[in-house]
Amino acid sequence: MRLLPWTGADGKACYLSTDNPDSVLSQLADDVEAAQLTSAEQVLAGARAVLGDPKAGERAVRFALTRAVESLGDVLRVAVSRGGGGAR
Repeated sequence: MRLLPWTGADGKACYLSTDNPDSVLSQLADDVEAAQLTSAEQVLAGARAVLGDPKAGERAVRFALTRAVESLGDVLRVAVSRGGGGAR
């Protein structure tokens, strides 16, 4: 069973049951995971820039933290999906 990089409408985890890594759904999940990891790299760079700016206001810091939390959730889901452990 593969944990997919998205949740269902009810917020619950979605799983894929296949041994075929070339299936359409497996490829879609790979593409979504790659996009999530790329986005997380960009969010991390942006958050570092905001935190490094002593003139950054509360709105900028809150936005950076909100995006960082979202990205961390995505990255943890990818890690669990790829066998990196962690809580499901």
